[in-house]
Amino acid sequence: MTVNQAAWVPKDVNVDLPSAARVYDYLLGGAHNFAADRAVGERVLQVLPDGRQVAISNRSFLRRAVRYLVEQGITQFLDLGSGIPTSGNVHEIAPTARVLYVDHDEVAVAHSDLLLAGNPNATMLAADLTTPSVVLDAPITREFLDFSRPIGLLMVAVLHFVPDASDPAAIVAAYRDALPAGSYVALSHLTADHQPEAMAGVVEAMRNSRDPMYFRTYDDVVPLFSGLSLVSPGLVSAPSWRPDAGLRDPGPDGVYAGLGQLS
Repeated sequence: MTVNQAAWVPKDVNVDLPSAARVYDYLLGGAHNFAADRAVGERVLQVLPDGRQVAISNRSFLRRAVRYLVEQGITQFLDLGSGIPTSGNVHEIAPTARVLYVDHDEVAVAHSDLLLAGNPNATMLAADLTTPSVVLDAPITREFLDFSRPIGLLMVAVLHFVPDASDPAAIVAAYRDALPAGSYVALSHLTADHQPEAMAGVVEAMRNSRDPMYFRTYDDVVPLFSGLSLVSPGLVSAPSWRPDAGLRDPGPDGVYAGLGQLS
């Protein structure tokens, strides 16, 4: 689908203030970003030369997690902080499932609305994931998803934008408690455990953006799965989470990833 700038850039968006969604889009090779986002992306790549691969690795985890959930019979997804649509969207991986995307970035919302127009199985909600009640009580959420059946909740590469003061574990718990038994939570989170100096540079590069970053250790990420049973292989580096057959595990890449089931 080809969109022109007038269609996908909301009139009130501040193109001079970088956003995580658009920097991520740039690192993934997308075209829905502005000069300020590209400048931050280049600073990220200066301190973390494999930054594009980290972004791709995280996206690959999303693909494998959704594919696994489809194999488990999950037919509906709530994708929080879904970002700007790029190759491998959830509704493309699971075309017969119902998918509700949630994001607060204006460009992500505008482009998603364009991309999903006429798609009866996928839609977009403009909301901030850090206010679970707003997301969960939105009319479109209750109309689009059936909370009497298992849901796949996706929180992929979003919680490292949530400061400790906002209590990310409580945010996850609020969504978890709203899910029916048999649901799953897929979660990934950037860490400085393996490349502390480089990741400190990434934090600095994002400091003055719309979305500063808060990397966490393995021991900090584990509690985010409280109340859930981790699916094998547990919480691991993203490339190590159920890698595709025949692919070599490159080892830790700065992203922890896991999938938990609600009993």
